[in-house]
Amino acid sequence: MTAQDYIAPESVGRLQQRGLGAAIVGLVACGIGYFIYGDKYAGQFFHSYLIAFMFVLGLSLGSLGLLMLQHLTSGHWGIMIRRPLESATRVLPVVAVFFLPIALFGMQHLYGGPDGWLNAPPNGEGQLSDLQKSYLKTGGPLGFYGRAVIYFLIWLALVFIFNQWSKDQDAHREDRKLRRRFKMLAGPGIILYVFVMTFAAIDWVMSLSPHWASTIYGFLFVIGQIISSMSLMIVVLIFLSRTAPMEGLVQSRHLHDLGKLLFAFVMLWAYFSFSQLLIIWSGNLPEEISFYRSRLYGGWGFVAVFVLIFHFFVPFFFLLPRDVKRSAKLLPKIAMWLIFMRLVDLFWLTRPEFTRVAVPNLMDLGAILALAGIWLAVFAWNLKAQPVLPLGDPKLEEAIAVHEH
Repeated sequence: MTAQDYIAPESVGRLQQRGLGAAIVGLVACGIGYFIYGDKYAGQFFHSYLIAFMFVLGLSLGSLGLLMLQHLTSGHWGIMIRRPLESATRVLPVVAVFFLPIALFGMQHLYGGPDGWLNAPPNGEGQLSDLQKSYLKTGGPLGFYGRAVIYFLIWLALVFIFNQWSKDQDAHREDRKLRRRFKMLAGPGIILYVFVMTFAAIDWVMSLSPHWASTIYGFLFVIGQIISSMSLMIVVLIFLSRTAPMEGLVQSRHLHDLGKLLFAFVMLWAYFSFSQLLIIWSGNLPEEISFYRSRLYGGWGFVAVFVLIFHFFVPFFFLLPRDVKRSAKLLPKIAMWLIFMRLVDLFWLTRPEFTRVAVPNLMDLGAILALAGIWLAVFAWNLKAQPVLPLGDPKLEEAIAVHEH
């Protein structure tokens, strides 16, 4: 096996062009929004931008989590999608740049409203607790900005290490010490990823409602990111399998493994979501139920039911049959639907803090097309930079061998 035998097909270049096209359409939509919303444009833009940012962040970080899980387990499922996973993680520097508009221009629009922590009164109604005051601050090495720098440095360090080691593995295929390094770092790396993402979710999303708190909130974002990334990898793998060099290499057993994992992640997301609702609802404390009070009534109640049915029940029953999980026609359709539902869930988690209107607008569409389009274009560019299979992985031949289970 040589690198030239496994270069990315021309269809990946077309995927890159489509991503750039979507980005241009999104930017135009955001520009049109300037004339529609007038003085309210900045606020509306950043409300939409936050959703789009969290979505593309999840695609890169979810891929990082799955990459570490593959190194930890050495499963054949992960070998087939390892190069796409690595390509997705290498978009993270671009996602870090996406965070700059929030940090530089969007703080007041996101966290400075009447109930925001930036403008919280020092005393009386609406004041923050001493713990909240010490945590929710912008300055200092461990303030909002300092923590954001730490988060991205940790994530980027993990991305660099695993991608660099993967290149080294291709060059030194018999290096057993390198194989052990993957496993030794993957376990602590997963714990670090979950820990850091929990704090990032608290800072960037949960603090939109500074008087509400949930200890399971970060896990909702972690498992949501894993679902987004796994769904994308299924779509990309089927996409690559239609032409050489991946044509004929992707077998039903590979899809079955990926489908089972996606099924498990969907159930885990439902478990975390229901656990948070059950604990808060049974406690029935005024400061805790505010989150669900604004999301389970009125128009947002319909969105909640939509998420319940189409993010859990429908995918759950569709992914139950063995034949569906092994189908190259049905499985990617379910995966694409789950990517869409991740957007709906992020919309439901964030937007009720700003409005009672539970209908997406032009800015929502523009922001997600712009950021997701750029993300997809960079992802495709990364995918062209290396062979589509990890040629140095000692289990590659076994993974692509034709056999069924």
